Amino acid sequence: MFAVIKTGGKQYRVAKDDVIVVEKLAAEKGAKVTFDQVLMTGDGDKVKTGKDLGGVTVTGELIDTKKGDKVTVFKKRRRNTYRRKMGHRQAESHVKITAIGK
Repeated sequence: MFAVIKTGGKQYRVAKDDVIVVEKLAAEKGAKVTFDQVLMTGDGDKVKTGKDLGGVTVTGELIDTKKGDKVTVFKKRRRNTYRRKMGHRQAESHVKITAIGK
């Protein structure tokens, strides 16, 4: 069984025991996390969307929250000796999906 959830402005296809990397969640390490924005569920050849879901939630366990890979931002204007180099590391949470259902 799988589900498509929405969190942090992005959509993720998840199944039981999957580990997903999402934007930072406000919870402690080892806490239970519930995703209530479920867009679709599927089990073999049966697919449910929209009103057919009827309050289905996806629960998971927060494994860790840490910084992601560095993203380099480089700005340059030709022939003006203008260069700016900055880096950025986004905080991200690793979540293990434990159950899909009501």
